[in-house]
Amino acid sequence: MTTSVADLSPGQKIFAFATMCLGMFIALLDIQIVSASLRDIGGGLSAGADDTAWVQTSYLIAEIVVIPLSGWLSRVFSTRWLFAASAAGFTVTSLLCGLAWDIQSMIWFRAAQGFLGGSMIPLVFTTAFVFFEGKNRVVAAATIGALASLAPTFGPTLGGWITDSYSWHWLFLINLLPGTFVAVAVPMFVKIDEPDLSLLKVGDWLGIALIAVFLACLEYTLEEGPRWNWMEDPTIRTTAWTSAIAGVLFVWRGLTAAHPVVDLRALRDRNFALGCFFSFMTGVGLFATIYLTPLFLGRVEGYSALQIGKAVFSTGVFQILTIPFYAMLANRVDLRWLLMLGLGLFALSMFEFTPITHDWSSRELMFPQALRGIAQQLAVPPVVTLTLGGLPPARLRQASGLFNLMRNLGGAIGIAACATILNDRTNLHFLRMAEHLNPANEAMNNFLAQVPDPQQALRLLWQITYREAQTLTYADAFRCIALCLLVATLMVPLMRKVRPPLAPSADAH
Repeated sequence: MTTSVADLSPGQKIFAFATMCLGMFIALLDIQIVSASLRDIGGGLSAGADDTAWVQTSYLIAEIVVIPLSGWLSRVFSTRWLFAASAAGFTVTSLLCGLAWDIQSMIWFRAAQGFLGGSMIPLVFTTAFVFFEGKNRVVAAATIGALASLAPTFGPTLGGWITDSYSWHWLFLINLLPGTFVAVAVPMFVKIDEPDLSLLKVGDWLGIALIAVFLACLEYTLEEGPRWNWMEDPTIRTTAWTSAIAGVLFVWRGLTAAHPVVDLRALRDRNFALGCFFSFMTGVGLFATIYLTPLFLGRVEGYSALQIGKAVFSTGVFQILTIPFYAMLANRVDLRWLLMLGLGLFALSMFEFTPITHDWSSRELMFPQALRGIAQQLAVPPVVTLTLGGLPPARLRQASGLFNLMRNLGGAIGIAACATILNDRTNLHFLRMAEHLNPANEAMNNFLAQVPDPQQALRLLWQITYREAQTLTYADAFRCIALCLLVATLMVPLMRKVRPPLAPSADAH
């Protein structure tokens, strides 16, 4: 790190940090901004549901590959130039996504968008610990944590409104103005280190290749596995085994190389290892719930993109309202207990989803979603401070990439697990209910008697039974997420207390 950080005034530091947060926010927002609008994108590009799903999958695969590499890349090119290039690349590819002419071009542009913009996410975390000390670090961590969970939460809401009010093209074109601003402003203020191109000569190129293959194949397996019945599909088998082998070799390389691309040795620190686990679990809760709720509203309730957006909006509102409360407590209460409270409330909010029925609307969803918003704000920021706050600056950048990777991996695995539950348990619930639909069932006989056409009556009966089976399956998925978060809650006392430094340290500059 260079001493130029000390030359910035507090106002300049805040402006620079806010600018980087804006870049991180739009990169995270674009993960979920398309989730409520995939049907419209598919219609506009004349693509089927399977192809359209890759509009989201390609972005996730590319982003999840580049995030752990960002620490090494920032040492090579410097934080400011890597961040500026990431913002510029994200902006250009956003324009290309808005101009896509078919589904193939859209998928390639989305992959480029995720890869080029992904570096903005972990770099914000490391810069916050360089810019700020003491209580200001707690505030910065709270801000980052809030944005990291708000962006994917607001994604479906904003995306649904944009698609309904304008067109799906504007899901990507809205990035042009903030992306350009970030690309121009960051090099002017974020002067915290210098590029070291000599690192290219000693770069762990084998490690880079291994982690790229490992994460790309893993993400493909997780995204496509539920659709193709996992290991019964030859392509899924190939990518799963490739990911497993590359993952083992990457761990070996990361622990033996002189200059590993990802600092796996940081996992020897108990707080960092546990923090990565909690980051993984909050990723499961955050992304899996954002996946399940719009899916339930669309499939069971028949909501449009805009209606879905409005229905899930309450989570973000209550999270924002909790920010001042968290900022007040964070400097007065042991962050471990705040984290425990947040994870506990997160688990409770998932249990509150389990009585779900086919006629739940925005009103019934209000309380569990509000509770989830409060829980996210109390759970995510403490993990940032407890995990990264105790690491020396020399290890912070590479460790931050691993920490952020775990949240995205948690989201990917959580979504894949929920998709598998929806596929398998729906059939199970349907067959169990079908066993009771026989001539001895008086309620069924009365229902069939009310419909003159026998074929239409049977069709309606099948639709009602399938709807109820789906509803029960969503309850199963929420229950599984709740149990995972409950386990995480019980593990919080294993973390050591991290007291934010009260005075500036030499390492901060």
